[in-house]
Amino acid sequence: MNTNHCETIEVLTLTHQELKTLSKERGLSLSLDEMKTVQNYFKKLKRNPTDAEIETIAQTWSEHCKHKTLCGIVDYVQVSGGKKTARKYNNLLKETIFKSATELKKKWCLSIFKDNAGIIDFDDKNALAFKVETHNHPCALEPYGGSATGIGGVIRDILGAGLGAKPIANTDIFCFGKPDTPSKTVPPNIHHPKRIMRGVVSGIRDYGNRMGIPTVNGAVYFDDGYIANPLVYCGSLGIIPKDKIEKKVSSGDLVLLIGGATGRDGMRGAAFSSVALDQEASTAAVQIGNPIVEKKVLDALLKARDMKLYAAITDCGAGGLSSAVGELGAETGVRVDLDKAPLKYEGLAPWEIWISEAQERMVLAVPRKNKEKILKVFESENVSAVFIGEFTDTKRLVLAYKGGIVCDMDMHFIHEGLPKTSKSAYFEIKAQTKQKPIKATRAALEKSIKAVLSDYNVCSREWIIRQYDYEVQGQTIIKPLQGESIEVLAPGDAAVIFPYTLIKGVKKAAVLSNGFNPAYGTDPYKMAGSAIEEALRNAVCAGADIEKMAILDNFCWGDTDDPKTLGSLARAANACYDFSKAFGIPFISGKDSLHNQYIVGKKKYSIPPALLISAIGVIEDASQTITMPFKRAGNKVFLLGLTRNEMGGSIFARLNKIKGGIVPDIYPEESKPLMKKIHKAIKMGLIKACHDISEGGLAIAISEMAFGGEIGASIDIDKVKIVGKLTPAEILFSQSNGRFIVEIDPKDEEKLRAVLKDSDFSEIGKLGGSNLTFESRKNKILFNPPVKDLYSAWKTKLS
Repeated sequence: MNTNHCETIEVLTLTHQELKTLSKERGLSLSLDEMKTVQNYFKKLKRNPTDAEIETIAQTWSEHCKHKTLCGIVDYVQVSGGKKTARKYNNLLKETIFKSATELKKKWCLSIFKDNAGIIDFDDKNALAFKVETHNHPCALEPYGGSATGIGGVIRDILGAGLGAKPIANTDIFCFGKPDTPSKTVPPNIHHPKRIMRGVVSGIRDYGNRMGIPTVNGAVYFDDGYIANPLVYCGSLGIIPKDKIEKKVSSGDLVLLIGGATGRDGMRGAAFSSVALDQEASTAAVQIGNPIVEKKVLDALLKARDMKLYAAITDCGAGGLSSAVGELGAETGVRVDLDKAPLKYEGLAPWEIWISEAQERMVLAVPRKNKEKILKVFESENVSAVFIGEFTDTKRLVLAYKGGIVCDMDMHFIHEGLPKTSKSAYFEIKAQTKQKPIKATRAALEKSIKAVLSDYNVCSREWIIRQYDYEVQGQTIIKPLQGESIEVLAPGDAAVIFPYTLIKGVKKAAVLSNGFNPAYGTDPYKMAGSAIEEALRNAVCAGADIEKMAILDNFCWGDTDDPKTLGSLARAANACYDFSKAFGIPFISGKDSLHNQYIVGKKKYSIPPALLISAIGVIEDASQTITMPFKRAGNKVFLLGLTRNEMGGSIFARLNKIKGGIVPDIYPEESKPLMKKIHKAIKMGLIKACHDISEGGLAIAISEMAFGGEIGASIDIDKVKIVGKLTPAEILFSQSNGRFIVEIDPKDEEKLRAVLKDSDFSEIGKLGGSNLTFESRKNKILFNPPVKDLYSAWKTKLS
């Protein structure tokens, strides 16, 4: 070791307490067991580690990179009705989410859980790569930079999937505190939710728009639990030739670093993202993005890929070069000359160069014979490209700096030496009971529909959506805002991308959707199942076939060192397995973000558990897609599926402070056959408009369809198929899963009824006029507000 260029870190003689102190002071985020493992490794080497070595271990072993909790041992105890059951997971992730994918064995899933993104089949020559990431902690500290580099990072995941996919669409889902939160209730040193929201939206907008990638799908959820810890999910979809899916590093390949220069921004980001936020958190952990550089990297990479000039690629995400080079060289070994890396400025120590998360950088394994050719490609696009090392056959990580060695470690220890975590998890299933029958006057019902429409979790997101260019690339055929005129637009269920500019003669399209409802978190099993089903429903509404769909999971949880919190996560993971199998829909990728809490002294602000499910599917014929707005007066309105007394977690119940209630259950035996029939009916041209019923219930779904079509309807709620006895308020605002509203031409009614045979459905109304009339008990009007009044209530809250 050349200690002229690095610091030797004393670990050999440290006590357990001193090891814990070292981890905290250097921001390593390593537990005592992990620090003892490091100590024992270097005792065998009879030397202390360098700063570069211990920082490498910290980033590689971070929760962010290794998913230690989900991949560790979990002793799970569940209590229900006084009965206790126990189960030990040796790897919670593999025994739930991974397991369902391997058991389903879908041949069209071409790459799952082994690369930067999941990849599914598209057509004869091409595949789709999809990934969703989170960037929560950075967005809490610096909303604009945190969100911009969040979307930039997931775009690089797509560029680093296989040998590189071309990004064709982005998605985003946010969780914020309410914009009207009183400033005095915001925790110390935390930005106001309105500041966070504006910054996050602006960061996503600027990065995606400047790269020329459409942002086509997303959601926003508001809850006081996200005041101190916002959640920012960023997703990207890409298209990749099938012969470019596999990558392989060989000994002798050169290490090529391309893109942005290296600076101190984003230092220790992987470790920072793996622990709770506190008042001492520094914006130094937040990266600085440059979308123009990334756009040039994208263009040059695709040229080099098609010329077959490199053998493997990955992005410099969490952990920077330490993760990118370390992962590529895990099987071979690698030597890197850190002083060859282009820097933003002088003065960086070798370990800082190695773990910096400076953006827009990627690492390639280049066969030596292609050295000159690939440099010319990047030079032609004005992209920095520098060879900084070579993949070896030593199975060791060797870092050199100005002729000296600052790191020399065994790759097996770096990647496999992490001691397995072991945690206890506990969850008690509490019995849910129906609330007292909800009785409401005509005036109260009309007031309620307007209140639900103007609730932060239902109201128009047009203020946000309009900032994104969702038309760029010219392939977005089903858009996030839909309607008959540009002035009045309603929310779409899913986005559809038709890549005709990339694939000559293509008929197929890709569909993107999501499911998300933390309000059901009192029962994380139902929350997870509902998210899965909602994502599928949304895609089906646009024309997707659930026989060729895949899903991604993104868990955002609080302090998983708390057995109850970890227990809720384990219960949600079990639901992911059960409903993935029940619907026959495999998981292909995912990501977790744990320890989402903010600590001030002894007070902890922990987020409500949030599971995002994102769905990707293939529509065989892009011309057989539909939108949700009502289309024509005289057409009939059908409700498909059963309505139950499931008001738990509903927006109506929250606004009216109604206690109790059953969180909506999931019935795959009902909804899966129904979704297949809807797909068949859409292909036959029988359905003119389709919308799923989710947040707000039946009244809100119909209102949204009326907005987009700028047309009224008469709805008889007595014709709604229900389970048990329900009051009008419960029929209108229950959030039962598995339901759809469809519009049909009367001449197609007989054919539709034949397709829907043996499923639960009913004709509930007719389109026409300018009012939305809800009737009951032989045409007695419950309320009939003008559609424009409802639209005004929905439109103005955020704008």
